[in-house]
Amino acid sequence: MKEITSPAVSSAIKKLLSYATLKKKVDDEYQKYVCLPSRKLYSMEVNEETVSCIGVEFLNSKAAVIKHIAVLPKERGKGIGSSMIRFLCKNYDIHSNFGFQITSLGEKYLGVDRFLCEFKVK
Repeated sequence: MKEITSPAVSSAIKKLLSYATLKKKVDDEYQKYVCLPSRKLYSMEVNEETVSCIGVEFLNSKAAVIKHIAVLPKERGKGIGSSMIRFLCKNYDIHSNFGFQITSLGEKYLGVDRFLCEFKVK
């Protein structure tokens, strides 16, 4: 996993973020990752190709919100999403027993399935 800090969004990251938010919001969301200290964006590569990204907003030392998570369609189902979450848990002392409650929001935007993923710290 590598942190994305470049002021300019790459085409690979732009494509991935478009899976997680509206295309017209990609540039604004990317700028928040670059400019806000409470936000971090990471990517993962396989065979030198960027295949996934995860964006997180830290609310405080014990709470974080995954704002965006995306994996290229051809790479889905291989545990990449889980490994990105494990990375966050390990590096930011977030409990790794996922325990997310996932609620489908349906196809909120044309062609984009949305989910509400809530994690409750015990």
